[in-house]
This record gives sequence, structure tokens and C-alpha cells, in this order.
Amino acid sequence: MSDATPRDPHAPVQRSAEFRFYAELNDFLPPERRRRAFTHTFTGNPSVKDTIEALGVPHTEIDLVLVNGRSVGFEHRLDGGERVAVYPTFERLDVAPATRLRPRPLRVTRFVLDVHLGTLARYLRLAGFDTVWRNDLDDDEIIDLSLRERRIILTRDRGLLRHGRVTHGYWLRATDPLEQLEEVVHALHLGGSLAPFARCLECNGLIEPVEAAAVAALVPAGVWSETRQFTRCRGCGRVYWAGSHQPRLEAVLERARNAGAERRA
Repeated sequence: MSDATPRDPHAPVQRSAEFRFYAELNDFLPPERRRRAFTHTFTGNPSVKDTIEALGVPHTEIDLVLVNGRSVGFEHRLDGGERVAVYPTFERLDVAPATRLRPRPLRVTRFVLDVHLGTLARYLRLAGFDTVWRNDLDDDEIIDLSLRERRIILTRDRGLLRHGRVTHGYWLRATDPLEQLEEVVHALHLGGSLAPFARCLECNGLIEPVEAAAVAALVPAGVWSETRQFTRCRGCGRVYWAGSHQPRLEAVLERARNAGAERRA
């Protein structure tokens, strides 16, 4: 008689596929799976999207999936035995006729940031980018803003980017705000889109030149005696001038310019 235990005919069938993630997608994987092909075991016939996110990679970071060399959508089901290649977002590149896995690229770059990124929001506004940030926005409000106003979500929270409604998002690797600014400019090819001092650091409104006489009562007397060049936010009315803080702001912008130049090189 055989001692082998018969297989339960109702037990889930174990299947596997070979996965390979490219470029910055490897940041989401454990070290032993980075920059190499590896086998992933699963049961049933999961979708490509569910399987990739189970491996730790948010779908918003992905723009192209090849299964056995053929581009597929997120809804494609795996049967086992496939070779799956996963590529990061091509925000400014044309990957046609392959199946893009997100809506069309955001040619006008706008951002909405999670509540932990207030300093980065100021830096992005300093560089001229339309950036929404409030310290009371919850995840649903961030997603709603992203969809309604076609904004890229910037966050350190991977869970937010895995939400099924999110279409455009970027997970920040850096934790220091200046390094985050460099990362965003570099990763999203924004070196040619900088517009320094075009937006209010406080409210994100557009800034425009203003006659000195119009703001005489709004600036300190010492400032008034030394300068006559002012700008004012159309939204909140905040007045700006080149003061002692100017060298520090210029240093921030220089880091952004350098990050953009490295990408173009």
C-alpha cells in the first residue's frame, strides 16, 4: 500500500511565474529580488495588477507590463509559467503601440502632496510648480484632488499609491526635503519646466509685479527705504521682495536646476 497522502481536489492549485522589475521599480523590492529575474508562486488566476502590488510595487509607478513579450493591461490574468517584465512610468515618452497602463501623460505638471510634505510643497512652489498641500487633507481628499485636477500625488506612503482610484503618483525615496525636490525634478524630467518665484510659497497663488506705492503700507519701513521692487500674490495678497533670505532661496533653486540638468545630460 502507498503511504502518499492523496491531494485534496478542492485545494487551491499552486502556480508560479517569473518576474523581472526594471529601473527604479527595484526600490520597492527586497534586496534579493532587485535587478534580477525571480519566481513568484501564487494560487488561482490573479490579475497582473494584484500580483504586482502583492510583490510591493504600487501600480502608479508602472506604465508597461510585458507577459511573454506581449504588452498587457492590468486586468490580464496569470495562468502560471509566464515571464513577466515590468517597467516604470514613461511620463514624457511615447511607448505606443504598447498598452499604456495609465491615462495619458500629464503634460501640464501639477502636484498634490500628502500632509507630511509641507517643506517640499514650499520648494516646489518656489520652483514654479502648481502644488496643493494642506496639513488637514486625508487620503480620500488627496485622491479626489488628483483625479479632479489631474495632479500627480507625491507621497512617502506606499499604501496611498496602491489605492485603486489613483492614476498618477510618485513614491519619494528621499526623506530630506531638498533631496526630495531634486528627486522629483530628476525623476519626472522637469529640468526645463522651472519657473522660479512664479508662485506664492504660502497659498500656491500666482505672483505678479506690483507698484511699490501700492504696497508701501504692507512692508517694513526698513525694507521700503532700501528697495522698490516688489511682487504680490494674486490669491492671498502676500508681498515678496529680495531680502536677506534671497541667497538661501537661490541655493534651493540651484539644486533643482542641477538635478534637471543631470537628467538632460
